[in-house]
Amino acid sequence: MTQHIDIAVNLLSERLKHDIDSIIDDAAKQHVSPLIVIGSDLDESAEASAVCQQYPQQLFSTAGVHPHQASTWHAQSRQTLKQLAAQPSVVAIGECGLDYNRDFSPRPAQRQAFAEQLALACELNMPVLMHCRDAHQDFIAIVNEYRSALPKGLLHCFTGTKDELEACLNADLYIGITGWICDERRGQELAKLVPLIPNNRIMAETDSPYLLPRSMRPKPKSSKNLPQYLPYIVECMAALRQQTPDELAQHCYRNSCEFFGLNILPLMVDD
Repeated sequence: MTQHIDIAVNLLSERLKHDIDSIIDDAAKQHVSPLIVIGSDLDESAEASAVCQQYPQQLFSTAGVHPHQASTWHAQSRQTLKQLAAQPSVVAIGECGLDYNRDFSPRPAQRQAFAEQLALACELNMPVLMHCRDAHQDFIAIVNEYRSALPKGLLHCFTGTKDELEACLNADLYIGITGWICDERRGQELAKLVPLIPNNRIMAETDSPYLLPRSMRPKPKSSKNLPQYLPYIVECMAALRQQTPDELAQHCYRNSCEFFGLNILPLMVDD
């Protein structure tokens, strides 16, 4: 049985939070379980941890402050995040990083919040799930400053260039790939790079509810991307890499378990 882990689900977004039971069940029917619930600020991270406790073995979460919310980082944020990270459902620090595409928070605030979260991940010996958009030079410089003490790092939703991919791989980062590769308008360059990611560094994700794969047929009636669509993304990735979907799925599943430190029970669902 081919199993999948969706490493990035924005389950507490307004588009998903009212349908958690059905989202989990529909994903499990496609052998996608568990789901990693993303925390994008301290309040959402606390809520994510609480939700995960209601769905043991089905949901795990991250705790962190996204660059969009970096301006909310303050003197007590590190201690609050440290307390959240101690919750048993929390398996990584993040989502943290830099986003110079939208600049919802000032760039100096983004860099400070990112660096402090990496420092905490080093202190706690926890993996970190990261975001980078149009900010590679500063991103990789900050990552490399902490990389020697950081146990594991993952750049999720990678959409960068070949040089940026090589720099991330040289920093021994894991790389998360989404349905961006299924977008004939924006995803062509990324599709060419997917075969360059080593088997032991690749992961698959939906970034639900965002980035619905445009090439899905029949096209879903809703524009919401859902964890149940992850096997389709893996199939597209596997075709680009000239692997079978099952082979790639095994690599992604193993990498995800190792990265997040998951010791999970076999998925049992009714086909």
